[in-house]
Amino acid sequence: MTISAVAIDARVSGVRTTDTTLIVTLRDGREIRAPLSWFPRLAQAQPDARAKWEPAAAGHGIHWPLLDEDLSIEGLLRGAED
Repeated sequence: MTISAVAIDARVSGVRTTDTTLIVTLRDGREIRAPLSWFPRLAQAQPDARAKWEPAAAGHGIHWPLLDEDLSIEGLLRGAED
């Protein structure tokens, strides 16, 4: 019998936004989508400022240096605001 195993890697590999949605891609291919309205600083920011993000906490978080905003991947997976 063959067993398939999925490698789980919940570190951020990409971030993008639309006018209404935050979309975070994880290294294992999953995408997390959340309403941009949950994150007032991101929602009120210009698209070019939202586009400038960097991984934080060894990829377990996201930091927007121009906005002084940080989110954790764990919080996004739980659906919580961090």
